[in-house]
Amino acid sequence: MTLDLPRNARLYLRPVQFADSPIERDGEVARLAGGLVWFSAWELIAVENGRRILQRTIPIADLPDDERLHAIAARITAPRVPLTLGERVLRFDQPQVMGILNLTPDSFSDGGKHSDDPEAAAGVGMAAEGATLIDVGGESTRPGAKEVWEGDEIKRVVPVIERLARSGTLVSADTRKAGVMEAALAAGAHIVNDVSALLWDDRALDVVVRAQCPVVLMHAGDPKQGADGGAGYGDPLIEVYDWLETRIDAVVAAGVDRARIMADPGIGFGKTLSHNLALLNGLALFHGLGVPLLLGASRKRIIGALSNEAPADQRLGGSLALALKGAELGVQLLRVHDVPETVQALRVWRGMRDAALVGR
Repeated sequence: MTLDLPRNARLYLRPVQFADSPIERDGEVARLAGGLVWFSAWELIAVENGRRILQRTIPIADLPDDERLHAIAARITAPRVPLTLGERVLRFDQPQVMGILNLTPDSFSDGGKHSDDPEAAAGVGMAAEGATLIDVGGESTRPGAKEVWEGDEIKRVVPVIERLARSGTLVSADTRKAGVMEAALAAGAHIVNDVSALLWDDRALDVVVRAQCPVVLMHAGDPKQGADGGAGYGDPLIEVYDWLETRIDAVVAAGVDRARIMADPGIGFGKTLSHNLALLNGLALFHGLGVPLLLGASRKRIIGALSNEAPADQRLGGSLALALKGAELGVQLLRVHDVPETVQALRVWRGMRDAALVGR
């Protein structure tokens, strides 16, 4: 296909028109990031001066002969490299569950019930229930939450991380602070999960570079300014994508292997309901970043906003709906509170995928 694509326009590709199976569809469908999802068309978007000047759906076989588009398409379809973390391997060829272990007295979702639990029974239990890794955090990052002193955060998380690591569980450290990252990694954590994308603490990037550990970079807006972070997005999907792409490039330039970076669009952080919905509906666009994606939508305010203001502990149905939405769009990591329910939902989803791959 021939299209007149301005050289100064920013180009984007979003996989659309997903298929149950690639059987007998050679050349008609492409595999998304080496996973269990196939798609048959691209949504091609061209942006100039912050405005979409082109938005067109085209079959994958008709991708215009433009080197910029082919580079994006190659990133979208390339398998994500597995991470070897000690004796464990974290694979990205199917969706994995990251269990949330909050060790904060003011946690919005569990009321601090796991606070001061050095035995980390809850984390071990989530691993037994099917969580591939456990995300341990000692500071709430919800809007308006009080900042926790670094020493207190370390005191909360290190005993738990040590216990989980000794049990053979994969652990990520949910923190913005360089000192906590260092202590968590020394205690056996394998991954740093930073809601500020290594920007909140001036030393954080250096810690990750020296450790050469995998890192999750999240887009947060400015949650200190309230639910919408003061954000006046003209096009939230494109603007969050651009921000993450720029941040990933900066972290790679600093010395972190791109294959050890994951990206999170930051549902609920500095975004309104409409922003969050735009990001969720457009999630597949983020595969163009060429890194594994993490979706953290479990029990978020968006669910309450769409279901008669259901409180956090009554948002299981919405959480499962968003987790399955992520799986359908190729997200590799699903960060959730309700591990057994999510694992069961994904097993059913996987069963349907496997049946489709067998064919008639």
